[in-house]
Amino acid sequence: MKVFLQSVFVQLLLNPYVFLRGWQAIPPKKIWRIPCIVCFAVELFTYFVGFFFHKELPDHVMLFIRYYCETWYIGLLYVTMALLTMEVIRLTNRWIRPWYPRWIVEHWAQTKLALFFFMIAGAAALLLKAHDTVKHPVVRHVYITLPQRKGYLPDSLTVVMMSDLHIGEIIGKDMVRRYVSLSNAQHPDMVVLVGDLLDYESRLAEEAHIEDDLQKLHAPLGVYAVNGNHEYRANRHAKKEWIQKTGASLLVDSVVLINDSFYLVGRDDFINKRRRPLHALLKSLEKDLPVVVLDHEPWSFSETVMNGVDLALCGHTHNGQLWPYPLLMKFIYECPYGYYRKGDTQFYVSSGIGVAGPPYRVGTVSELVVLHILFA
Repeated sequence: MKVFLQSVFVQLLLNPYVFLRGWQAIPPKKIWRIPCIVCFAVELFTYFVGFFFHKELPDHVMLFIRYYCETWYIGLLYVTMALLTMEVIRLTNRWIRPWYPRWIVEHWAQTKLALFFFMIAGAAALLLKAHDTVKHPVVRHVYITLPQRKGYLPDSLTVVMMSDLHIGEIIGKDMVRRYVSLSNAQHPDMVVLVGDLLDYESRLAEEAHIEDDLQKLHAPLGVYAVNGNHEYRANRHAKKEWIQKTGASLLVDSVVLINDSFYLVGRDDFINKRRRPLHALLKSLEKDLPVVVLDHEPWSFSETVMNGVDLALCGHTHNGQLWPYPLLMKFIYECPYGYYRKGDTQFYVSSGIGVAGPPYRVGTVSELVVLHILFA
């Protein structure tokens, strides 16, 4: 429902704008205009059927509606961007000085039609590439050095980090199997799942028994998970029970000592305003061992640095998922994506391996992060 609410402005504002420009571009003949009307009418009808009857419709019908309307939604955004660019070009020709080549002026109707279909074809090609980006996550290798302050520590440690799986309507069993296979191929010592394992509710994951697939994650030192903001949506307690079935150890404001070598701290999500402060979690820990913190949302950088954490792993941002949102993320978060160092604390913020909402990524990647941690 939230995805539908977020896209209302697209349906009510961008649809009429693109329809108008398309209507002006196509020839004034029924063979052109009737299909144009039908395309926009069918999409609007489908959208509002999903909007008003999402609770009554079967899952497979709603899944089709979501794919269809969200694909239209993303395509409409990029067609609108292209049209607005052309508006600026047109205004410069009108208000500054005429500069269009003569052949464009003499064939203006054909030029408009060709440009409109070029924009649609460009948006379609972009969507195909964006969907392929989601279907084939990249493996991101990150090299981290942590202090060896006391006692025996291994020379190195390989940790697979996955955040924002968003298992549900869009990310299903096949994709999760792909994630598990990709993780196991890295031969990690430990796997960490940094929040938003589930999307809106746990029902679809339960029905598909996706917990059985996550149980196949191989890591000698264990699989650990923390809550994300999506774990607090809908059936919260059912989600907690389902995560526990995956074989992952769910860390909710808790600490575990890994192999007598370093501490792994799992914070509850930032959405829980009653989560324990970081200093309360760390006060009883041995000061000479490295501390690694899992914190889904990358808000608490200053608190993390003040408490002497060595490494913090976050997700949540998706790095904006769809361009130009990555540009906006830079104004919201201190570090919306990638490796970052502040004081003596190192951070890695993942763009996530799954998606929220439409199964597309433009200008960002779905990633599985392999942390090669060296103790020096």
